Amino acid sequence: MTRIVDISLDDKALPPPTPEIEQERQVAIFDLLEANTFALISRNGKEVHPGPYRMGLGIRDQRLVFDLASEDGDPAGAFHLSLGPFRQVVKDYFQICESYFEAVKTLPPSQIETIDMARRGIHNEGARILQERLDDKAKVDDDTARRLFTLICVLHFGG
Repeated sequence: MTRIVDISLDDKALPPPTPEIEQERQVAIFDLLEANTFALISRNGKEVHPGPYRMGLGIRDQRLVFDLASEDGDPAGAFHLSLGPFRQVVKDYFQICESYFEAVKTLPPSQIETIDMARRGIHNEGARILQERLDDKAKVDDDTARRLFTLICVLHFGG
């Protein structure tokens, strides 16, 4: 299976991120580029472009937009996903992240760990939804879905 070798976020219409959001973004992009599995597929489940891919990710007209190109920049594909299935899990993720960021400043490790476990659970749910939504468009592994979900959350910041 092929992979993503470059990713860019269309975030110019968003307010400047908080330091925590910027940190989440940088870590997700770094981890994604270090190790990921991503392949475009056709309706019959066959890989349609050999990759590797350059990915543009953004939100336009209330839709999540994936623009894909080959490593040398030739268009490889594009698709849009409805944001509806992500709304509640993104909202929940931001709320638990706020709690987590506050907790690390004042709470003991045992309480931080409990909040972090909840945060990971919501994050996993978002990644699962993403994999379901991508099912007939692209194949991604669990870690790639988790990192892409983080980037989807970043794109929702302030939106």
